[in-house]
Amino acid sequence: MQIDPALFEENERTNPAENHRQFAEVGSLACNAGGVLPSVTVAYETWGTYTGDNAVLVCHALSGDSHATGWWSRIVGPGMPIDTSRFFVIGTNALGGCQGTTGPASNAPDGNPYGSRFPIITIEDMVEVQGRLLKQLGISELLCVAGGSMGGMQALEWTIQAPIPVRKAFITASSSSHNAMQIGFNEAARQAIMRDPKWKGGDYAVNDQPVDGLSIARMVGHLSFLSEQAFDIKFGRKLQKKEAFDYKLGVEFEVESYLNYQGDKFTTRFDANSLLIFSKAVDYYRVESLVGSESDYLVASFSTDWLYPPHQSEAIHQMALRAGCRSRHLQIDLPYGHDAFLLDAEYQGAALTRFLAE
Repeated sequence: MQIDPALFEENERTNPAENHRQFAEVGSLACNAGGVLPSVTVAYETWGTYTGDNAVLVCHALSGDSHATGWWSRIVGPGMPIDTSRFFVIGTNALGGCQGTTGPASNAPDGNPYGSRFPIITIEDMVEVQGRLLKQLGISELLCVAGGSMGGMQALEWTIQAPIPVRKAFITASSSSHNAMQIGFNEAARQAIMRDPKWKGGDYAVNDQPVDGLSIARMVGHLSFLSEQAFDIKFGRKLQKKEAFDYKLGVEFEVESYLNYQGDKFTTRFDANSLLIFSKAVDYYRVESLVGSESDYLVASFSTDWLYPPHQSEAIHQMALRAGCRSRHLQIDLPYGHDAFLLDAEYQGAALTRFLAE
């Protein structure tokens, strides 16, 4: 069996691109959990031409950003399922991020980074901020909101909160709430950061962040993003540039080298406090009913995704049906694990193309 090489190029696929980034001020925010942000800036990008009924909002996963045609290049772009030559596509960097939108590394009104002073935020807060941006852009209705993983939670929340009407929602490799295992993965990642002496309670210098803890946190996450099959096919028990064990505590196996590389490279493009803030937001999120939603749903899941298993997507689908909404759940059999949602254009892409055309 062949594995798509892009599956093992996570940092290269999701490295932020700033070429067309724009910024909007959307005012102060009283956060859902009680904190207040005096002023919020949103980084965003747009593609295509708005015709009044063709707006599509793309929401990113935990390590993504506004550049949807980069990290979701097989879904978003000219001729892709979310076709930027037909639709007016908006990508935002979520509230709490580190790619231009107000987050822990942003300067507070006193001119110093928020750091530990940045409030806990929720998925609901992210959607509120996105809604303000779209209203500023003159968008009165969304044809579709789309996202995977944390982005799928944002898409789901859009159909509940509906800052502006949402006709369709594409939710892939996501859930309506985290279970104990998912919270456990996130807590292990958070503790890796918070136990790094350089974290300093969240008040580290922007150019001297807790890179060791952040790297380990990303290794933990990366293990959950791929499948057992993918790891076995790619690495097995192959040794790293040697023929026999050294019987030392250094790197022996190729998979060890790979995880170290991915973890270390991640620290050059992401902020440790943003990872803490985002991971808490997804852990807090919970939806138990879609009653009142007026959206149609396409929910996709992947057979080997053990981080967001298919039964969680099925639960969203059933919730939509109980609310009287039109919904379809597409379960896709691919060996890639959770990150399949970033790479699969054949199955989810074809379904999404039909969904947008209906």
